Amino acid sequence: ADEHLDLDDGRWEDVHVVTGALKLFFRELPEPLVPFSHFDKFMAAIKMQDPTRRGRCIRDLVFSLPPAHHDTMKVLFRHLCRVIEYKEENRMSVQSIAIVFGPTLLRPASEEGSMAMHMVFQNQVVEHILNQYSYIFPD
Repeated sequence: ADEHLDLDDGRWEDVHVVTGALKLFFRELPEPLVPFSHFDKFMAAIKMQDPTRRGRCIRDLVFSLPPAHHDTMKVLFRHLCRVIEYKEENRMSVQSIAIVFGPTLLRPASEEGSMAMHMVFQNQVVEHILNQYSYIFPD
């Protein structure tokens, strides 16, 4: 919205408010960061047994995202990688970030089927992208 936020306002000092707002922003998007059309492709890719093929396929899928989704993912995951660098202080490991963001960034168009099974693979996709950030987003 065209709302102006004063980030110097004291309510933004609590990191939980900021992180909650970030997660809510992505959760409230009409279509997730990984578009519905790509959900099944990412699920199939993360299930590949051969790590080389899996890595290449996920990289290619990220590259195939619409530009706005790809560019947003690159910035978000770069930030999340920086958060992970401070995991000793903030207790946000790769796995923790994946649990928080997996179901928010990748979700099926309809919530039918096994949500628990989806969640495992959604988290694994986010984990993979975090662990392979420099391969997926070479600069």
